[in-house]
Order: sequence, then C-alpha cells, then structure tokens
Amino acid sequence: MKRRYLYSAGAASVIGATVAGFFLKDKDNRDKVKQKIKNYQDGIRSTFEDAGVPDQSANQDLAQLENAKMVSEGSQFGVQYYTENKEKNTSEQ
Repeated sequence: MKRRYLYSAGAASVIGATVAGFFLKDKDNRDKVKQKIKNYQDGIRSTFEDAGVPDQSANQDLAQLENAKMVSEGSQFGVQYYTENKEKNTSEQ
C-alpha cells in the first residue's frame, strides 16, 4: 500500500519537473516567473514593514486601519512581532 503512494508521488514529481522545465525553457516565461516572485516578496516585505508602524503607513486599506486602531487601544502584538523579527533579520545578515 505504501509503495503505491511512493510510486505515485515519484511519478507526479517527475511529471511536474518535466512540465516546469518545458515551461521555463523560454526566457520570456522565466522572466515572468521571476517578476511574479519578486512582486510577491515585495508584498510580503511591505506587509511586514506596515506591521511595525501601523499608524504611519501610506497604505490606508481597511486591514491597516484596523491594525492602527488596535495599537491605539493598547495592543502591541504587531509592534512586538515586528521588533523581534527585525532584530533577527538584521543579525542574520
């Protein structure tokens, strides 16, 4: 029973790698994938930076305003999380 799952997983990974290789052999497709990954990373980074200073952010969507409201009411979770992880990130680099 377990071998069947291993064979299926192995076959799926080989097929996935083949499809990815076929798709990424074109330079335009590689550039598109790189750009999408960069945009995703920038979005995560900006969300992280907004957590540290919720009331000073240029992003004024509803979630950001709610976060600023919670901080103004005394919640420090976002600010503490930002501070701890910012220190870890700078010490690793």
